[in-house]
Amino acid sequence: MNKVLNNYLVFGFLKIVMNVVLVFICLGILLNLFEEIEFFKNLNVGYNLPFLMTAMFIPNLLIKFLPFVIFIAAMWYFVSIKSSKDLLTLKVFGFSNLKIILILGFTAFVFGVLVIFAVNPITSAMIKYYEQTKAQYSKDVDHLVSINKNGVWIKENIGDNLRIITAKKLVKSNLNDITIYEIDSNNKILKRIESSYADIKKNEWVLENAKIYNFASGEIVTFDEVDYVINSVYNIDKIGSLYKNLDTISFFELIKDYDVLRDKGYTKNILNEKLNEFFSLPFFLFLMVILASIFSVGSITKSQNLYYIFISIISCVVIYFLSQASLALGQTQRISLELAVWIPLIAIGLFCSIGVLQINEK
Repeated sequence: MNKVLNNYLVFGFLKIVMNVVLVFICLGILLNLFEEIEFFKNLNVGYNLPFLMTAMFIPNLLIKFLPFVIFIAAMWYFVSIKSSKDLLTLKVFGFSNLKIILILGFTAFVFGVLVIFAVNPITSAMIKYYEQTKAQYSKDVDHLVSINKNGVWIKENIGDNLRIITAKKLVKSNLNDITIYEIDSNNKILKRIESSYADIKKNEWVLENAKIYNFASGEIVTFDEVDYVINSVYNIDKIGSLYKNLDTISFFELIKDYDVLRDKGYTKNILNEKLNEFFSLPFFLFLMVILASIFSVGSITKSQNLYYIFISIISCVVIYFLSQASLALGQTQRISLELAVWIPLIAIGLFCSIGVLQINEK
């Protein structure tokens, strides 16, 4: 009998989770589709591409809001079993409030694990395709940055000429073993600049031990005692913003290629932050089920239901801004980025540990 009741709880909860997921998908499509149409409106791409870009983008966005999806689904489910007297029936068969909450919480935890291992590889591939496709139609397509296993490649237009920059790797704010080619409109190489490294903190790049090969005059100029400076549209902040989106990297890739990503220029803190986001997701979902139970199981009358639903909405807003504030502290190095990920969960966990004990007494 317990197995039947457990299945009833789990599958009933998952059914509502899927319903809430569908609602979020519909809202996401409505909101994001207008943005994609606005982006492609002056391009001759037809109507299919904006819909395709929306379909590629929404699943990744849904994972970001998954804790709130689980929270709403849990609230919905707890209110429904109370209204239908199913909660009372479960108690007759020996199910306490705490046991019901833990069953649903563990279900949410397993759901989060499945999302990380089964869904995330698909969504990361989708968001990678999304960004690559959008880049092809970007107005800034004449200026491109690529960071891969072959090093750093940068293309930028300088007046009527083209500049191609290659470097072995990006370390902090330096490009190591850098070579710069300047090419005219007829694809003729005008100049090649070689340097041991370039400081790219600002748009004025400072090259150390630069050697310039001027193919037009046949001269070779060496800068051993002074630094050579060139102006670029890029600096370390702009380059970092072009590839810092780790949503394009799945959990498996992050684990497997951790050292490779470090060599590409990703900082250890950023990678560890993303890893901790993955690790914390199942626990976040578990705590959101407990939080939902505090706001729903604790209510008695319909008027209290409305009150708790209002409070729960406010709580979602507070949790969201708490997580953003915590990440902001981590990004400004007030606290570690790893700790910044876990602080909201610690705060929610402390609150839930008090509230769930009171619920179990009812």
